Amino acid sequence: MSKGGGQAMVTAATATGSGEPLLVVENLKKHFPIDGGMFDRNPKVVQAVDGVSFAIGHGETLSLVGESGSGKSTIGRCILRLIEPTEGAIRYEGVDLVPLSHGEMQPYRRKMQIIFQDPFSSLNPRMTAGEIVGEPLEVHGTASEAEIEERVAALFARVGLRPDQMTKYPHEFSGGQRQRIGIARSLALGPQLIVGDEPVSALDVSVQAQVINLLTDLQQEFGLSYLFIAHDLSVVRHISHRVAVMYLGRIVEIADCDALFENPQHPYTEALLSAVPRPDPRKARKARIILPGDIPSPVSPPSGCRFHTRCSLATDRCRSESPAFREVAPRHWAACHLR
Repeated sequence: MSKGGGQAMVTAATATGSGEPLLVVENLKKHFPIDGGMFDRNPKVVQAVDGVSFAIGHGETLSLVGESGSGKSTIGRCILRLIEPTEGAIRYEGVDLVPLSHGEMQPYRRKMQIIFQDPFSSLNPRMTAGEIVGEPLEVHGTASEAEIEERVAALFARVGLRPDQMTKYPHEFSGGQRQRIGIARSLALGPQLIVGDEPVSALDVSVQAQVINLLTDLQQEFGLSYLFIAHDLSVVRHISHRVAVMYLGRIVEIADCDALFENPQHPYTEALLSAVPRPDPRKARKARIILPGDIPSPVSPPSGCRFHTRCSLATDRCRSESPAFREVAPRHWAACHLR
């Protein structure tokens, strides 16, 4: 299982520790233009993702965490080419996906799937659950009608649904059941990589645990790799091998899961972890760190370290010079002048 991580100047070999990674993202950028009108001589852009690099190994879960608006979901959609990157490379098994045409992407779309956040709006209300799960097989023409029905029934059983529920419509299921339908749909084509875009955040806590356990079991059974996007660190700890922390379009820290939770190296990560409830109140915990202000606008991000406007440790260097992303401990990377 691959360990380690990196960003920007970090090579793929360094980022994955050992072995060839399944996915390598290098200097990924996604800027959304803002239409200021025909008389706007200086058009602005939203720097949603601004120079992100990481790798995901075979059978590994890398989690992306951070506040809303940090660029997590945009990264997931860029990897799948649901939106087009502005700059950078996305290499799947060594092949850069960015320059590929729609037709050339087809084989890779079968290998990469997504589980969306909202298990209701992501399902077509006019299709039965069986039709929803079988649609990828029909679109890609990988099975006959009889084979599709057999495959869908097996997928329903595997995710904890009854095959006789295939004829029901999305509104007839609970939220947790709808998300299981979404998971079954993502498995239909036998992918290697699944992007989970906050797949449990819309579910009740008890249902979250069931879905996390299901995803873990599926990973072990099929050797899946996950890019797990979330903002709840308590959920992330139960499913991740490595964790990458994002702030304002950039990764500020990436490390093995246990190392990041036990010894965070970036002030932003420390603040996030200070808010995570402890299951055992008898254990000592660090004082809660309250970050002042709001996350700055990605239209005009701060100079230097982007976190300096909310960091109590910021120095003049932090305000003027962007910190290098470097290995501060074995397989532990952070972008902070103070580490």
